[in-house]
Amino acid sequence: MLDMLFSNSVSESLTFNGTIAIIISALLLGVFISLVYMYTHKKEEYNKNFTVTLIMLPAIIAMIILLIGNNVARAFSLAGAFSLIRFRSAPGDSKDIAYVFFTLGTGLACGMGYIGYAALFAFVLCLVMIILNKTNFGGRNNKYMRLKILVPEDMEYEGAFEEILNEYTSTFELYKIKTAEYGTLFELSYNVVLKDMKNSKRFMDKLRCKNGNLNIALQVINYDNASSF
Repeated sequence: MLDMLFSNSVSESLTFNGTIAIIISALLLGVFISLVYMYTHKKEEYNKNFTVTLIMLPAIIAMIILLIGNNVARAFSLAGAFSLIRFRSAPGDSKDIAYVFFTLGTGLACGMGYIGYAALFAFVLCLVMIILNKTNFGGRNNKYMRLKILVPEDMEYEGAFEEILNEYTSTFELYKIKTAEYGTLFELSYNVVLKDMKNSKRFMDKLRCKNGNLNIALQVINYDNASSF
C-alpha cells in the first residue's frame, strides 16, 4: 500500500475510484493545512474566507491536473482561461502567500497521483510552520511604539524632547514632522522603544509638561511597519 502511494501515479490511468481518492485526499490535506494555519495565527487576526480557500485549493488544483493529464492542448487552453481571472482581494502578508503556494504544491502532488508524497510534504511543512511559530523565529522581543507629540507653532521643537526620550527609551527616531490645526500646531512623530512599559505614564506626564499639555499619543506597532532604526 505504501509503495503504491509513493511510487505509482494513479492519474496515469484515470478511474472513478482513483479520482475520488485524489479529491478526498486533497480535501483532507487542505483541512489539515487550514487547521495549522489557524493554530499559528490564533494570536493574530485572520480572514475566515482565507481558511476555507486553503481547504478548497488543493482539490481544485488536483482536479485541474487530472483534467489536463498529458494533453498539451488542454494545458494551453486552461492557461489561457486562467489568465482571464482577476483576484478580487489583495494578497495578505508574505506568510499567507507562502500558505497559498503550499496548498498549490499539495494539490499538484495529489493531482499527479502521488498522494503519499503530498501527505509527507504537507506534514513536514506544517511541522516547520508550527516550530517557527512556537520559537518566534525572526521575531523581536522589543515592543516598537509610535509616539506623536503636538507642540505649539512658536515652540523650538528641535532637541526639545531628547532629554526625556534618552531617559525613558532605549531607541528613538524622529521620522515625520507635519503641521496640524491649520498650521497653529506641529505634530512630531517618533518610533520609540521604551526601556520599561511600567514607566509609560511617567514618560507621558513629562512630555505633557514640556509641550504645554497638548495631545500626546503612544501606540504599539509592528516592527515591519516602522521605519528603520
